[in-house]
Amino acid sequence: MTTRSITTEVHPPDATNEPIARIKHIPWYQGRLWHGMNLGGWTRLMMRNHFAVSPSRLPMAVMITFFAACNTLLAWLEWALYARDVARTAIDARPVFILGHWRTGTTLLHELLAQDPRHTFPTNYASFAAEHFLLTEGVARRFLWFLLPTERPMDRMRMGFDLPQEDEAALCNLGLPSPFLTVAFPNRSPQDPRYVDLGTLDEASRRRWEQALAGFLRRVTYRRAGRLVLKSPHNTFRVRWLLKMFPDARFVYMVRDPYVLYPSTVHFWKAMYAGHGLQEPNFQGLAEHVLSTFERMHESFEASRALIPAGHLHELRYEDLVAEPLGQLRLLYERLELGDFVPAERAVLRYLADTREYRTNRYDMSMEERETIARRWRDYFLRHGYSI
Repeated sequence: MTTRSITTEVHPPDATNEPIARIKHIPWYQGRLWHGMNLGGWTRLMMRNHFAVSPSRLPMAVMITFFAACNTLLAWLEWALYARDVARTAIDARPVFILGHWRTGTTLLHELLAQDPRHTFPTNYASFAAEHFLLTEGVARRFLWFLLPTERPMDRMRMGFDLPQEDEAALCNLGLPSPFLTVAFPNRSPQDPRYVDLGTLDEASRRRWEQALAGFLRRVTYRRAGRLVLKSPHNTFRVRWLLKMFPDARFVYMVRDPYVLYPSTVHFWKAMYAGHGLQEPNFQGLAEHVLSTFERMHESFEASRALIPAGHLHELRYEDLVAEPLGQLRLLYERLELGDFVPAERAVLRYLADTREYRTNRYDMSMEERETIARRWRDYFLRHGYSI
């Protein structure tokens, strides 16, 4: 049985106080998430945050402004060239949504399912250049490869224009409100909290969100036909609305040991704020943000679980996926009726061979932190069989 090699790396006991110098910064010349935004979305983001850019990040802001203008012009050109063909493209009515909190292994599963030639997915470039990737992808892959880091700064997973990316990044770059925009201004109030679960939006705003997502997915499908495989932790809050759009959708819910999940998530946000923020982050309130967001996500998903049709939801423990990837994928395909796993098996084996030296992080915590996690996330421990 093929397994995924794991080695651990120890970090300071209190992840919330880890010095900023320990976080791997993205070099100044490489692209940030916001380089793909259109001019309207970028302007709104800057204005509502009162242009509170740290002096050290001003060159980044100037460069993003230039890119935003270019993105808007390229979007118009792509629309003129591709709009008619894209409008005739049908989206597979049975997409697979990978749900779960950040750091539960959603990226790993996304990359594994992307190996199936029958599947399609948003790539890093499509989510980055969300309004013109059909027009510019070929040129970018040839000449702009240096804009993308070779590894993700928070966990050293490999990066590349063709690798899968979450759709929330694309929605940001399309100019839609998104809680993910908090990364841009981490020292200010959380951005767009109403767009976490969409439940408090008015009908017109929710319809615009749905239309923007559907339009993006139609262009992804036009680029490469197949069953869509989508990953975004934010979608764990949105099961109700995703089922409204795709009643026959399948869902995979990833879970992981909370004692690993908490410090890993803190480290993830610190790396995102440091690498993609327009402010020098102070990380105030980050620990509480991680704790409370996890609680809300768990409660939201459990409240939505009954809405998912029988046979359309599969829960998967990260630890099981890492220990036995082929067996767990076969089980997932069987339970969600994704078809025969055999056409994907050879590509999955190549992926596992290519990533066999990957090393996960490990974080030691104080007893006080462990007690806090055990108390506040107790329901999750019990629900998914993790030892407190």
